[in-house]
Amino acid sequence: MHRRLFAAVVFSLFFISVAHAQSAAPQAGFDVKAKQVYLIEAQTGTVLFARAEDDTVPAASLAKLMTMATVFKALADGGITLETQYPVTEYAWRTGGAPSRTSTMFAALKSNVRVEDLIRGVTVQFANDACIILGEGIAGSEAAFAEQMTKEARALGLVKSNFANATGLPNPDNKVTMREMVLLARHLQTTYPQHMRYYLEPEFEWNKIKQRNRNPLLALNIGVTGFVTGFSEEGGYSIVAAVNRDGKHLLLAMGGLENEKTRIEESRRIIEWALSSFERRTLFKEGEAIADASVYGGDASTVPLVAGEQVDVFLPKDNSQRLVARVVYSWPVRAPVTPGQAVGTLKIWNDKQLLREVPVKTAGTVGEGTLRARALDALIELFFFWI
Repeated sequence: MHRRLFAAVVFSLFFISVAHAQSAAPQAGFDVKAKQVYLIEAQTGTVLFARAEDDTVPAASLAKLMTMATVFKALADGGITLETQYPVTEYAWRTGGAPSRTSTMFAALKSNVRVEDLIRGVTVQFANDACIILGEGIAGSEAAFAEQMTKEARALGLVKSNFANATGLPNPDNKVTMREMVLLARHLQTTYPQHMRYYLEPEFEWNKIKQRNRNPLLALNIGVTGFVTGFSEEGGYSIVAAVNRDGKHLLLAMGGLENEKTRIEESRRIIEWALSSFERRTLFKEGEAIADASVYGGDASTVPLVAGEQVDVFLPKDNSQRLVARVVYSWPVRAPVTPGQAVGTLKIWNDKQLLREVPVKTAGTVGEGTLRARALDALIELFFFWI
């Protein structure tokens, strides 16, 4: 049994961070009207704004992100192709099609639709019938597909989000958090970049009915490249959006907004704020030693730790506070040690504000020490265990 100890490095850099994973207060003088918010710079993972991001809220159509993640995984695994066709059942037609008076691609009852066209129905028109048709075709039933969605969510590290159907239509078991929706959006971008083009299609026509892309931010020309909006009586208006502009890549999830107009206005405001107020700073170069970890039973007492990549963060341009970086690892590391062992995490803070977390690994070799050295280390470990 080992105590969890900290190796801390304090930077006297005059940068101020506006990211606080637990804060509900306005950050750096900026605020939005959303009840739940999570905004990151996607390349570095730096948190730019957060409020109630771990609160569970009704999924609504945000569930369609997980629907697409599950469909794209089936494509990647080779179980289906873009040319695979699925039938439009009466259940899919009545629940999500024309009779439902919800977002639909107007798939005709008892017709067959290609997977690629169903994907367009979901990504462009947020179509509920397309979601159900895909779910039934891939898993045999929408309920079975929803189980696959939740299973995939757990595999991706989404521990709170849950899915009871493929559409996000009202069900008490449809739950998401803003943090996990951003993590899911990031997964879609990095794992399935070849499919992200569907979210940018300006319109899609099916059954002789043409509909424009339902993402209201695309027409604003502010760099938005996807994803989806949602609404529920309990949770209000919500959105997940990806932005690529001026060399910056943002991922935003917001919920609890009062109406469609506010959703658009607040989305634009926070995106423009993030793009104009932050700049990229390098804290550690790739391979640069960050800290030393204590080694138990080795021919050396410490081993240097490095990140696997250059460590950058996005910080406000008008900085005034210092950063703190802490390496957290299970004390002590046991010999023998080889380069590249994952041993802990670098956490970068501004006061109480967590900016990002980066895995760290060993950057040296430590062999086993002498019997006397190992015995001394055992006494030291015993001492720290009991105090």
